[in-house]
Amino acid sequence: MKTIVCLPTYNERSNLEPMLRALGETLPAGGRVLVIDDSSPDGTGELAERLARELAYVDVLHRPVKNGLGPAYLAGFRRTLADGAELVLEMDCDFSHDPRDAPRLIEAAERADLVLGSRYVAGGSIPSWGIVRRAISAGGSAYARLLLGVEVRDLTGGFKCYRRAVLERIDLQAISSRGYAFQVETTYRALQAGFRVVEIPITFVDRELGGSKMSRSIVLEAAWKVPALRVSALLGRL
Repeated sequence: MKTIVCLPTYNERSNLEPMLRALGETLPAGGRVLVIDDSSPDGTGELAERLARELAYVDVLHRPVKNGLGPAYLAGFRRTLADGAELVLEMDCDFSHDPRDAPRLIEAAERADLVLGSRYVAGGSIPSWGIVRRAISAGGSAYARLLLGVEVRDLTGGFKCYRRAVLERIDLQAISSRGYAFQVETTYRALQAGFRVVEIPITFVDRELGGSKMSRSIVLEAAWKVPALRVSALLGRL
């Protein structure tokens, strides 16, 4: 099946080339990567264009402004669907998600509609995090899981593989989350639509190059978005 990885970037110049080359070595034959750059001031977009001319499996989508992870992924999803993708992956460009795990998600999609690379199922780990940071992250996932009434352990994770049918069904136009709440919302919408979601263990590591995109506004959005999603589901509006 035609497989495309959506790779959003903002100031990821130091990570982009090694990530694209690593994906080129691990993706199945015919697999492609769509770089979605939000007008990075560090020249990430220009580098992406140069690499696309060199690497036949790379395409680039330029967006005029940086307005969040969610809108970047939505733009990428629309492009990949238009390009005929049957499987669409999303992952970070900073190597917190190991590109060598991409084939495992693709393989698991043979028995599921949405595959999540999970830090919190048996075999998953976050070796570089201390106990406080780990507790905060696990607490956020537990908060979302309990309020939404689902069994998915890692609702906030961003390493995913969607079957085309999921993205066609969950109404991309209705998704409003901009930060990491986007990950919760897309998975919840897939579950509400009756799709089969499975988690496979991954090892998540901290970036070594570049700066984190986490902010207070992203955390606050997730805090109110989760109960809002539950209310919408109860009212039959998802």
